[in-house]
Amino acid sequence: MPLQDRTCATGHGRHEIRRLKVCTVNNLLFPGAREAVQIVRRRVHRKTGKISLKTVYAVTSLTAEQAGPAQLARLIRGHWIVEALHHVRDVTFTEDASQLRTGNAPRAMATCRNLAIGAFRLAGVRNIASGLRRTARGQTRPLTLLGLT
Repeated sequence: MPLQDRTCATGHGRHEIRRLKVCTVNNLLFPGAREAVQIVRRRVHRKTGKISLKTVYAVTSLTAEQAGPAQLARLIRGHWIVEALHHVRDVTFTEDASQLRTGNAPRAMATCRNLAIGAFRLAGVRNIASGLRRTARGQTRPLTLLGLT
């Protein structure tokens, strides 16, 4: 299968190249699957020079006419942005260990966590955990962060 999309990015102390191949599929065990995607990510850590390769496979219900290779690459990359938010919520707020399971409580707490993360990011805080610790040390800091003082 020929290479159909290639993107390069630099950030977080590494250089990354993503190569994407797409093929039309029929009769997969995934109902509605129309295309299969292979993404090979090659990362080079800029300080150590360590190279890592990771291959990811995906299926989509989008046809080749609905989304070409470059569009699929953008959609998949956008999905990881959502996953990054879930990672912050789980690691920083230990969301997976939460014992709230009934009614609207889980959704309300997720909304509060998203509000906190969004407020910190708008304020330019890059490390949410350290931002939480700093804000918790003063009575008026949470209100200041939200622009309420």
